[in-house]
Amino acid sequence: MTCPPLIQASLLPVQHGFFTRQGGVSAAPYETLNGGLGTQDRLEDVQENRRRMAAAMGVELEQLVALRQVHGADVHVLRRVEDVWSHMKGHEALPAGDALVTDSPDIALGVATADCAPVLLASEDGRVVGAAHAGWRGAIGGVLEQTVEQMRLLGAEGLRAVVGPCIGPASYEVGEDMHRAVLEQHPEGERFFVPAVRDGHYQFDLPAFCLSLLDKQGVRSAWTGHDTLAGRQFFSHRRATLKGDARTGRQVSVIRAGRVG
Repeated sequence: MTCPPLIQASLLPVQHGFFTRQGGVSAAPYETLNGGLGTQDRLEDVQENRRRMAAAMGVELEQLVALRQVHGADVHVLRRVEDVWSHMKGHEALPAGDALVTDSPDIALGVATADCAPVLLASEDGRVVGAAHAGWRGAIGGVLEQTVEQMRLLGAEGLRAVVGPCIGPASYEVGEDMHRAVLEQHPEGERFFVPAVRDGHYQFDLPAFCLSLLDKQGVRSAWTGHDTLAGRQFFSHRRATLKGDARTGRQVSVIRAGRVG
C-alpha cells in the first residue's frame, strides 16, 4: 500500500499531513481518498481510505480520531489511547465536536473538510498538538480560541498553527447575512470582506480571518495557500453544489504529537 499524497508545513515540528483527494479507493463522486464518515460513500471504502492515512502517520486505523463535526466550538481532550472512541460504526456513533487536543504520541488527530479550514496546531516542543475544523460559524464561535486554551492547559508553549487547504478569498462569495453574522461577533472583521461582482455579496477571506484569530492568541501561524474550490486535487462542497450535485468527499488533515527531526 502506497502512502497517499499529502501536504506538509515546515512551521509544524511534528508528524502531520494535509491529505488531498488522491490515493484512495472510493468511486465517483467521492473519488478517491474520501475520509468523510458522514458522507454517503461506502463505509468500507472510507475506512480503507482512513487506514491509508493512519498508516502514513505511523498508527493503526483505531488510533486516528474522528468527530461528528457540527460547526461549533467544542474541543475534546484525549490523554490516552484508551480514551479514543470507535468510529467503526460510522458517523452517527461519533461524539459531536469540532476540535481535538492531545499530548499522547499514540493518538493521531484528524479533521475532515471540503472548503472549511482545517487548522493543525503544535507546541514548540511537539509535546502537545491540536486539530480544529474551522468553517466561518466555528471560527466566529471560538473554536480556535478554545483549542488554544485546552492546549495551554496541557502545558503547551510556543504555539504554532497552520491553516490547511480551504476555500480561498477569490472563490468564497457570501451574502449579507453571513457578512452581518461575522461582524456581530468580530466588528473589526470588515477588512476580510471585499465587494463581490453581484450586488449585496462579498468575497470573504476565511484563511486570513483564521490567521487573525490565531494571532490574537499569540500563536505563530501560516496558511498553506491552497484554495479547495480552485484546486482539483481537493474536495470542494461549493464546487459540487455549483455543478448541481452536492455529494462530495472530505479530505482529512492529521497531526500527531512527538517532535520530528
